Amino acid sequence: MTKPTALILCTGNSCRSHLAEGILRAAAGDMLDVQSAGSKPAGYVHPLAIKVMAEIGIDIAGHRSKHLNEFLNQPIETVITVCGNADQACPIFPGQVNRHHWGFYDPAHAEGSDEEKLEVFRRVRDEIRRVFEAYAAGRKDQLKAK
Repeated sequence: MTKPTALILCTGNSCRSHLAEGILRAAAGDMLDVQSAGSKPAGYVHPLAIKVMAEIGIDIAGHRSKHLNEFLNQPIETVITVCGNADQACPIFPGQVNRHHWGFYDPAHAEGSDEEKLEVFRRVRDEIRRVFEAYAAGRKDQLKAK
């Protein structure tokens, strides 16, 4: 049996969705196939996103920015949007059972010194981590109850 796919969407697929993908993949283990994409992909993963994830032991350096159209012909069990624009632009995917929207500030808009920008990335990472680790724990509890 194949693992259900959770697709995390944001507009640019450069920061928030990659933070969430890395965290959910680590928290869910082999329970879910976790992917991310964007409605208007930036074409890169933000270097500060890679850096703050490495600080917590999660390597997203190999991630790439993808368009959500890459997933339209795949069975997606759960769609999670992490920004308002992606929530509004989100299509219905084949086999989609669950849909969640948890909006987070876009750290790519952070201003100030490099250290100030890094602090914003860390704050958003930690917010995403709390939500997605709780989500993974809930999914694990559901499986145990079955």
